[in-house]
Amino acid sequence: MIKKRTAVMFIILTAVMILTLFMNLFTGSTDISFSDFMAALSGKENSASDILLKIRVPRALAALLLGGALALSGYLLQTFFHNPIAGPFVLGVSSGAKLVVAVTMIFSAGIFGSLSSAAMIVSAFVGSMISLGFVLLVSQKVKQMSMLVVCGVMTGYICSAVTDFLVTFADDTNIVNLHDWSMGTFSGTSMENIKLIFLFVLVSFIGSFLLSKPISAYMLGESYAKNMGVNIKLLRAALIVLSGLLSAAVTAFAGPVSFVGIAVPHIIRGLFRTSKPLVMIPACFMGGSIFCMLCDMIARTVFAPTELSISTVTAIFGAPVVIIIMLNRKRGEMNG
Repeated sequence: MIKKRTAVMFIILTAVMILTLFMNLFTGSTDISFSDFMAALSGKENSASDILLKIRVPRALAALLLGGALALSGYLLQTFFHNPIAGPFVLGVSSGAKLVVAVTMIFSAGIFGSLSSAAMIVSAFVGSMISLGFVLLVSQKVKQMSMLVVCGVMTGYICSAVTDFLVTFADDTNIVNLHDWSMGTFSGTSMENIKLIFLFVLVSFIGSFLLSKPISAYMLGESYAKNMGVNIKLLRAALIVLSGLLSAAVTAFAGPVSFVGIAVPHIIRGLFRTSKPLVMIPACFMGGSIFCMLCDMIARTVFAPTELSISTVTAIFGAPVVIIIMLNRKRGEMNG
């Protein structure tokens, strides 16, 4: 019965993900018909094919891949900290990545010009690791979930404040680019970037999936995992590196995107009624893809031609989920 439910839920998620992808391709300020879509696939060049192939397809694929990466990163961090409220945005990981990318963008612009995609990812990864290192130090001193979250939020504020301070030293062109990127958006992505994103996300996803069994043992307690032959230090290091790579890819190409990493794993856990990593890892990725594609479609269509930042929309739908998690956890503690 459980396996049947899991199979049905995966079929539904797959169908919804495909439907959402096509909705992103066909909706926008310019209407695209199915015949225009087929013409673009056949290689016929016209205004509709240019909009599809150069703007909407890369943007939709970016939302699909990066949304999935962000949700998976959140799931890995929640597993690592045994904490349902842990996530790249709340723990300040995204803000740390944002800070280092901003520093690199500002101070290398005059020397190297615009940053390459690889340099953006490396900068974001370094920032993610620095923030995660700080959170790890705090987590060893603080055992309460609320204090860990507060420390993560404060880390995010500090990183954002330093970023804003550094912007004052940037020239006008860099300020515009940095402002657009720091608000969070999937627009402006090229197919070359999509190839690089796909590579990073694929490697991280496969790495996470291969760790399903050790993660499952780790979730039952460190003592149990050790008895099952799991190398705890190696597993924890792998979880940190994989979550850092995933959140770095998102921050580098889309900027900081809020609440997806917390909300989606919680929603998926409720839908599948299981915490098994073998199910949660692919399901979280698919759920994050759907969530971000829907939010991106809302961001660019509701007030068209004015476009909202992706973080604004994800916060509107993701923040209530986080509040529910906190209330349920508090109620459980009181009942306990």
